[in-house]
Amino acid sequence: MSDITPNSQEEELAPAPTEGEMSLVDHLQELRWRIITIVIAVLIGSGAAYFYAQEIIHFITAPAGKLYYLNPAEAFFTYLKASFFVGFLLVLPIVLYQIWAFVVPALTTTERKTAVILLPASVLLFFVGLAFSYYFVLPAAIKFFMGFATEDLQPLFSLGQYLSFVIAFLLPFGFIFELPLFVLVLAKLGIISSEFLKAKRKIVIVGTFVIGAVISPTPDVFSQSMIAIPMIILYELSVLIVKYVLRK
Repeated sequence: MSDITPNSQEEELAPAPTEGEMSLVDHLQELRWRIITIVIAVLIGSGAAYFYAQEIIHFITAPAGKLYYLNPAEAFFTYLKASFFVGFLLVLPIVLYQIWAFVVPALTTTERKTAVILLPASVLLFFVGLAFSYYFVLPAAIKFFMGFATEDLQPLFSLGQYLSFVIAFLLPFGFIFELPLFVLVLAKLGIISSEFLKAKRKIVIVGTFVIGAVISPTPDVFSQSMIAIPMIILYELSVLIVKYVLRK
């Protein structure tokens, strides 16, 4: 009489894990530690930024000039918010590296080589978008909104609300400047071509204004246009790069 039970037969038939292969529990454990690493990095970056919170606030509020806080705790929490925002930006490369290190085992050799180029490029374009928004678009937006002032109506900006406005205004430009990279990847994969991009130009123009209306911190046409116009310019730049650089 055989001593082999159905369970033992299943165990014998089940493939043994190959060397270097991680189980689901191992993946979850790794994900847990990488999330913890990201949180610690953000906390350290935010803590370091807090020591320069006054300088950060001065830099952020420069386009608007003198601001006010309307309750005793507003300035403190605004300092914390600004420190967290700047701290996250400081450790953004670490955050992206942790994400990259988690997913890299599932990538092919070609995909890994491509990602090594794309990740630094995406970080660079993100910060270029933030800088472009702060130095060129934000001052124009502040000047536009302050243009509604009259003798009877004077602007009185709250520190907390102004910071929320600036963050909501800057961040979309960081992602908008990723557009050429996104288009180049699709073109390199053969999904789109310069002719395809030209054919979809009218749809893209309408779509940029729709996106501007959705992500704009204010519902006015000016803010929507300030978001839509750079997207259109970047789209046209992407068409030229796909056509003359990738020749597709």
